[in-house]
Amino acid sequence: MTVVLLMTLIGGLLLGVPIALAMLLSTLAPSFISSAFAADVQFILRGIIGGADSTPILAVPLFMLSGVIMAKGGISEKLFNVFAFLFGKLRAGIPCTVIVTCLFYGAISGSGPATCAAVGSMTIPVMLKMGYDKKFAGAICGVAGGLGVIIPPSIPFIIFGLATGASIGNLFIAGIIPGFIIAFCLMGYATYYCKKHGEDKERINSIVDELRGRGFGKVLRDSFWALLTPVIILGGIYSGVVTPTEAACISVFYSVIVALFIYRTIRISDMWRLLKESVASYAPLCLMLAMATVLGRVLTLLRVPAQLSDLITSNIDSKIVFLLVLNVILLVMGMFMDCAPALMILGPMLLPVSQAMGINEIHLGVVMVVNLAIGFITPPFGVNLFVACKLIDVPVMELGKKVIPFVGWFIVALLLITFIPQLSLALL
Repeated sequence: MTVVLLMTLIGGLLLGVPIALAMLLSTLAPSFISSAFAADVQFILRGIIGGADSTPILAVPLFMLSGVIMAKGGISEKLFNVFAFLFGKLRAGIPCTVIVTCLFYGAISGSGPATCAAVGSMTIPVMLKMGYDKKFAGAICGVAGGLGVIIPPSIPFIIFGLATGASIGNLFIAGIIPGFIIAFCLMGYATYYCKKHGEDKERINSIVDELRGRGFGKVLRDSFWALLTPVIILGGIYSGVVTPTEAACISVFYSVIVALFIYRTIRISDMWRLLKESVASYAPLCLMLAMATVLGRVLTLLRVPAQLSDLITSNIDSKIVFLLVLNVILLVMGMFMDCAPALMILGPMLLPVSQAMGINEIHLGVVMVVNLAIGFITPPFGVNLFVACKLIDVPVMELGKKVIPFVGWFIVALLLITFIPQLSLALL
């Protein structure tokens, strides 16, 4: 029955069947083979309802709504201005500013594509005006957008926590240092690129001087409420004052107040449209989360996680080899599957294996999310790659060639995070 379930799931995905439907068919397959199997239709229906009836799951749509409001409210521009003021005249100062902006915006949206779209739509025209190559500008935004799923609050961390039972708050904390390490690696390559290919300092300085002419105090005041957003969200979680779900609710109210009454970049009449946009983005994900819960229960009844653990531990006795194999599998899967379903399917299966290998569940979550974040920017199905291509109007594969060096440095950071667990666990 296990073989039939897995073949149904994999076959559905290869044939392009919607992921939620492929999950549903695979969970029903064992009961079709044996009517005595515990996971009958009633079991699956109860599981779907139970999977969606969860307080932690509410954090996902709330953070998505907050990110949409912040994106429409021009928050990315406020963040970019303050960092451009500080670093704009340094070598590779503007590309590094884009990366730092993505890092901070990721602490607002929790989404890779949302970070890429919000920051890229504002910064790419500025970079082109400064004389940077448009493929380089698109590559920077596409790759740095991946920080949105690593730096907390991260929607994939919430999904991993829901799928495995790991602490979402601890996953958030564990993502901070890896997020900064990846950002530093990307900035290192950006600096090398700008040193090799040069920059139009005259054009850059003229735009930065115009910004500096406003004075740091005014730029900081304009950006203050945007900079305060991650402090409020993450400070509330790490201090123990609020849970991640409560912090997500606070972030929605805060984003509405800032965008509607302080920056006045959206109107009350816009709220219904933004709400519909968020619901349209979340509805498919909600269905997948509910289906993944049922799939995990069926796999447990079939003892798939235990069998997988026995298979791997009996053939691989080295933690290093296991982590290397795990990274290769996740990197390949990230090229073809979105982050959320990959975490929901693989998380519960890999958790007992990693625990048998002595790997902390929080460290496993960070490694999985970083691997799948690389999938956001790798052909053929990298979501951020498609977002960035639309922003600069070039074919996907052309931009894909430009991001390869960035991916290389992303993988360097991944290896550091994988084999030095304390980089993820030091703040816990």
